[in-house]
Amino acid sequence: MAITSVIKYEGDNETFVWKHPMTDFNMGSELIVHESQEAVFMLNGEVLDVFGPGSHILETQNLPVIKNLFKLGTGGKNAFHAECYFINLTEQMAIKWGTDSKIQYLDPEYQFPLEIGACGQMSLGVADSAKLLIKVVGTENILTREKLTTYFRAFINNRIKSTIPQIIIENKISIFSIDQYLTVLSDSIKSKLAEDFIDYGIDLKTFLITTVVKPDEDPNYRKFKDLHFRKYTDVAEAELEQKLSVIKEQTKAQQTVIEAEALAKKRELEGYTYQQEQSFEVAKEMAKNDAVGQLNNVGIGLGMMSGVGGTLGQQVGAMATSAMSGVTAQSETPAGGFCMNCGKALPAGANFCPACGTRRA
Repeated sequence: MAITSVIKYEGDNETFVWKHPMTDFNMGSELIVHESQEAVFMLNGEVLDVFGPGSHILETQNLPVIKNLFKLGTGGKNAFHAECYFINLTEQMAIKWGTDSKIQYLDPEYQFPLEIGACGQMSLGVADSAKLLIKVVGTENILTREKLTTYFRAFINNRIKSTIPQIIIENKISIFSIDQYLTVLSDSIKSKLAEDFIDYGIDLKTFLITTVVKPDEDPNYRKFKDLHFRKYTDVAEAELEQKLSVIKEQTKAQQTVIEAEALAKKRELEGYTYQQEQSFEVAKEMAKNDAVGQLNNVGIGLGMMSGVGGTLGQQVGAMATSAMSGVTAQSETPAGGFCMNCGKALPAGANFCPACGTRRA
């Protein structure tokens, strides 16, 4: 049987454990261990010696267990029989996982039964080479990430199916807001799965739920989904209408202020006040009114105009005088007119002057 003189790793980087094909090694051979690797010599399922990164010449002084086991001499090219495993200590990332069946539970918000799935990624690393070799690898020649995931699939599914419904119920998480709790769910499941993995020498470094698969094909789910989002849509629409109403009122009020400020500026430029403007309006109304019965109102109006001055005051005064003149003249003319002969006032409907007897023309 051939005895190798150089012992090195010949697997790929996605392999956790790779067993060297040779089982007979010669003292004086060179063992090459790359960074983030360990080389473990085993015999009959028992760890003999472990080597870290670097180049090692296999000699009796660095193989104490093998030396005692095989009674090797010093300085000779003695051969020994063992199995050499290379352990990849790098973190294996982006290992995909997924539930193999639906997770059933009762939605805490709407109280209807649901079936969901979950999938994501995890990263693993070797925590204890000897434990991994003894409890997982056994007599296999290679342990890939896919094979390791297959071994732990039962653990993953069991923890996920028991943990997710529990957290959902305890925190009253609706199916429609579950994506907000992916980190909480992931951390909780990781804390439980980590204990399962470490017992086999594996370190569960990260565990992420990236997707909760919702029952979009279930008509009951679609019904409650529509009701759920309709509720929030109605609230949003009502709030929007309220905001628009407030904006309209504010705009209307602002427009009134702007118009008032513009009118005040106009009065300032033309030299009169609001009170004077009101008096002017009263005078205009008096000018239109020629009834005797409005004389009391005229007096009131004249009192209101007492504060009007300048050119506007003169205009108002002239209008008031004109109005008063018309009213006075109308009030002094008798109902039947005057006698053309003696000038006395004639009664209404009289054909002769009662003073001089002159016939009315």
